[in-house]
Amino acid sequence: MDQIFTLDVHGLRSKLAAHEVSPVEVVRALARRIEAVDPAVRGYLSIDLERAIGEAEAADVTKPLGGVPIAIKDVISVRGAPCTCGSRILAGYRAPYDATVIARLRAAGAIPFGRTNMDEFAMGSSTENSAFGPTHNPYDPARTPGGSSGGSAAVVAADEAFAALGSDTGGSIRQPAAFCGCVGFKPTYGRVSRYGLVAFASSLDQIGPFTKTVRDAALLLNAIAGVDPCDSTSLDEPVPDFTTNLDRGVKGVRLGLPREYFVSGLDPQVERAVRQAVEHYAKLGAEIVEVSLPHTEYALSTYYIIAPAEASANLARFDGVRYGYRAEQPGDLLEHYGRTREEGFGAEVKRRIILGTYALSSGYYDAYYLKAQKARTLIRDDFSRAFRRVDAIVCPTSPTPAFKLGERANDPLSMYLADVFTLAANMAGICGVSIPCGFAEAEGKLLPIGLQILGNSLEEGRVLQVANAYEQTTDWHKRRPQSVTGNA
Repeated sequence: MDQIFTLDVHGLRSKLAAHEVSPVEVVRALARRIEAVDPAVRGYLSIDLERAIGEAEAADVTKPLGGVPIAIKDVISVRGAPCTCGSRILAGYRAPYDATVIARLRAAGAIPFGRTNMDEFAMGSSTENSAFGPTHNPYDPARTPGGSSGGSAAVVAADEAFAALGSDTGGSIRQPAAFCGCVGFKPTYGRVSRYGLVAFASSLDQIGPFTKTVRDAALLLNAIAGVDPCDSTSLDEPVPDFTTNLDRGVKGVRLGLPREYFVSGLDPQVERAVRQAVEHYAKLGAEIVEVSLPHTEYALSTYYIIAPAEASANLARFDGVRYGYRAEQPGDLLEHYGRTREEGFGAEVKRRIILGTYALSSGYYDAYYLKAQKARTLIRDDFSRAFRRVDAIVCPTSPTPAFKLGERANDPLSMYLADVFTLAANMAGICGVSIPCGFAEAEGKLLPIGLQILGNSLEEGRVLQVANAYEQTTDWHKRRPQSVTGNA
């Protein structure tokens, strides 16, 4: 029972349903694991053990996720729990309601347990922008776990969580999943309600799961997907059982290999691992087809106009008047606003607010924001054309393995490039997953490499099918970080 934290969700559910272990025992075992490991990882910002035990005592183990604790990124509202978004400006704030995804997890029997660290307001690629300090990669504590959902990825990889929720605006689920060697799934825009998610860029944000296996990702997606009257952007589309076709394999499936994703700057070890994964798919019976996404070169600059513009509008609500941090003894209202935001927001958030406000300002709107929206349409059209030829696209998740903490802190462009292979999917609104496909060696450490599988809108089932075919015929997902867990 002491090693129960090593189980995945599917395995834990089997033991809970068979009454081999109780939900309370699971929560207590997980709490001990967190106490032992998290001082090195620093993936959690807070946990409420007493509340989790209370929910575990009442858990119905006959439900799909009955008795399973799920870690939650600190940007998703859980009633009565802190929701700092990794920022000082929300100091003391507690969410007055459950986000829809939390309500749906509870309805499926799950127990929200623990708030995970993140880049402030989800703005970052390394979890170094958190006001509460960085999270460390379980495979090498000197390196970043990725971001912005680095805390969620790290606690799953370090067996401090059976699964976790994160948010993905430009790769914030898939990139940290790649860096930490776990599964990170970004659903189609609108497939999962964003009600209760603190907004970064409203046309890009999407909630999704971090898990140890593809099957677990399907289980969580079953629970959280679906239309929501509280979110007008959620899609009123049928939600299938995403586990149904997991084991159908890839024989006859057409997989696209985008030539624009294999360019200079791609780490040779990453490229080798991804190409070997593609060869593996071919051996499993998939047809490999080269495709082109010609506007990929504009994706980074387009994203960093649209996302900051939307952020500058969304973050205007944080003014210290109604909740959160408030500057002391301001001289007048204008000084109150200025000092509160100056003292409460971190450097990266300020940078993006300034960029976004500039792009939306009079005289520059047409030159920047409107032009970026036109480029976004071209990027979306690239994917639409590609998916007329192929069933899914396979490519690297990130151009490099995890980089060192502090290595890119003073070089924003270098940091932004960490998401160069992920952010186009958000602009197109499509779904995607990152799964482990190998390791790179750096300074005596083995660092995970992620394989990204992208699918057309509402094709989550196909993406999961393709991902599961690889996972079930390889053993990369079974590896655990030796530096934290003590096992190979």
